[in-house]
Parts: sequence; C-alpha cells; structure tokens
Amino acid sequence: MAAPDPVAVDAGPFELPGEGRAAALCLHGLTGTPYEVRPLGLALSAAGIAAVGPALPGHNETPERLAGVSHDEWLEAARGALRELRAVHERVFVVGLSMGGLVALVLAADERVDAAAVIGVPLRLRAPGVRLVPLLKRLVRFVRKSGGSDINDPDARARHPSYDRMPLAAIHELVRLQRRVRAALPRVQVPLLVAHGARDRTAHPDDAREILARVASREREHLVLDASGHVVPVDRDGPRLAAAVVAFFRRQL
Repeated sequence: MAAPDPVAVDAGPFELPGEGRAAALCLHGLTGTPYEVRPLGLALSAAGIAAVGPALPGHNETPERLAGVSHDEWLEAARGALRELRAVHERVFVVGLSMGGLVALVLAADERVDAAAVIGVPLRLRAPGVRLVPLLKRLVRFVRKSGGSDINDPDARARHPSYDRMPLAAIHELVRLQRRVRAALPRVQVPLLVAHGARDRTAHPDDAREILARVASREREHLVLDASGHVVPVDRDGPRLAAAVVAFFRRQL
C-alpha cells in the first residue's frame, strides 16, 4: 500500500476510485476539512475501496457560516452521501474523525452500514464551563483557537488547514450531538474499530473505552496510537492508522 504524500495540502472534498464493490464515507472533525481524513481515503482507494470525503455543512466556508449550522445538518449531509454510495456499491463503510466519528456512530446505529471506524471521538466535553455554553454563545460568538490543532507532529500541525476561531454555537451543537450518540451506542451492531491517539488533548481516552463497552457489536477492535494527538490521520501514526483501517474494512468484504 503506497503511503500518501504527507506534505500536500488539499482541503477540498474528495472522491477517490475503487474497484467497484465497496466504498467508504470519510468524515472530518469540527472546524476541520476533508484534508484530515484524505490520507485514509487515499489508502482505502489504493486497496480497491472507493472513498468519498465531503465537507460537512459550515466547513470549507467561514466560521460565521458554521455558527449558523445545526448538528442535524451535519447528520443529514452524511446520510445523503451514505445513501448515494449505497445506491452503487455492495458494501459501504464509514470512517470518522472526532465530530465526524460522532456522526459515523449515528449512521452505524440508524442506517445500513457494513462496518465503521472512528478516531478520537469525544463522547463528552470535560472542559470547565461547558454547561454555560448555551448562555455564553449569546454573549460571545467565537473563541480564538490557540496553539493550532491537536497534532503532535509540529510540521503537520503547522500546515493543517482549520478555522482559527471556534463558534460557541458549534460547540453547543457538538454537545447536542454527543447526547444523541451516547443514547445511540447500544444500537450499534456493525463491526467497529475504535482508534485513539495516546497524546490526545481534545478527546479523553476513556471515551474510546466507553464506546467499546456500550456498543452491541460482536466484532470490535481498540487501537491506541502512541505517538499521536487528536488528528491522528495526519499525525505521526497516520500510516499505521491507515493500514489498520484498510485491513479492518477488507476483512468485511
């Protein structure tokens, strides 16, 4: 499996070809872009699995636009993309990073999905003041993101495309989505790979363990990436993660 170019930056949506039988929907994180999951798409395509990575509503636009988007819009966009893939492929997988992993778990619970892989999923936010977000969002629209994205590799962090501001309204929508996912976990029965960066400062490692404990999947795997932060696909363990996702999905063919 050829490794994707770690330097090239393309933040746009992607559609990568496969051999026709299987496809994967690749979902990025909050304030991120399809760039975050493109390495997974490239690895899947090289292995014969078509890969599609849309920009979820409010992303690849402006922070102001994201501030007006609900989590239902993220879910509906992902459902639409999934159903388009299902119309032309026998097997359809979903892989999601962070907020994209939350969306992937809802799809795995409620839609026809053959397997799922999620990376760095935050089931809840532990930062002080999260409970005040519904009120604070009316007073403060944005908070500045300091220090860049949660990526351990400094070069990868420097080139990572992402909004420099986080809309508080989007954080509120993420919290709402987290509640839906926690309720949906017992309905997830598909084969599931749960990956997490050991140096993740955004999503607590306990969340990965909770997902694995609460889903109904008979086949479930836990992968810890020792050298990476939150955005594992473009961090130091990206190639190892990509190989694991490819191997996991190929076993479902």
